[in-house]
Amino acid sequence: MKLIVCALLLLTVAPMAQAQTSDCKNDWPNLARYDKDNKDAAPPAKNEQRVVFMGDSITDSWDSPNNGGFFPGRPYVNRGISGQTTPQMLIRFRRDVIELKPKVVVILAGTNDIAGNTGPTTLEAIEDNLKSMAELAAANRIRVVFASVMPVSDYEIRDGKPLIQTVRRPPEKILALNKWIQEFARANHHTYLDYFSAMVDANGFLKDELSNDGLHPNLEGYKVMTPLAEAAIQTSLKRIK
Repeated sequence: MKLIVCALLLLTVAPMAQAQTSDCKNDWPNLARYDKDNKDAAPPAKNEQRVVFMGDSITDSWDSPNNGGFFPGRPYVNRGISGQTTPQMLIRFRRDVIELKPKVVVILAGTNDIAGNTGPTTLEAIEDNLKSMAELAAANRIRVVFASVMPVSDYEIRDGKPLIQTVRRPPEKILALNKWIQEFARANHHTYLDYFSAMVDANGFLKDELSNDGLHPNLEGYKVMTPLAEAAIQTSLKRIK
């Protein structure tokens, strides 16, 4: 069963990150991915407002120069891993977030859970994992920004090729999870980052011009996301006493 799950995970990761994905049979949460980077990372400088982005391929791919690069000049750290789900992120949260001592963590997660990348799950299980990450952050005086799950496009054909990856992400589940995330963030004084509203079209799909595959943002997609993320981070930083 583990081998099947690993195979499914490897099939869903972005090509640019496949070479960096560890053997998930032996390192299911992929703690090895950022192990050296974490060990080499210096403690935050005095008054540094370090931010860690925790996520899946949408966060992981933000580093690519083709996507505009990852917040040049900002003390922001990318800890996205393609294909990952919330239980994997929860396992590596201490290593890849807490030990870096950020002021803020931005969590973008859930789309791969809905797709079943690491096996069938429920919205309640996804929510529990997000809660646990928030509790770990709060216990370590790290402010939390919860990003909405982004819309997907299940238009049947894009550039002459059939789309297959988005049919496993029912829009109604994305909407339900986003509603919970927004309400949980409000009730617990976290910051809600609404990518969804800025990237959805009139039919409820990811805007065609913001993605080349109906799932991952392209350069134009990241241009939409960047100022929204920056505004949410600044809002969260203002809450630090």
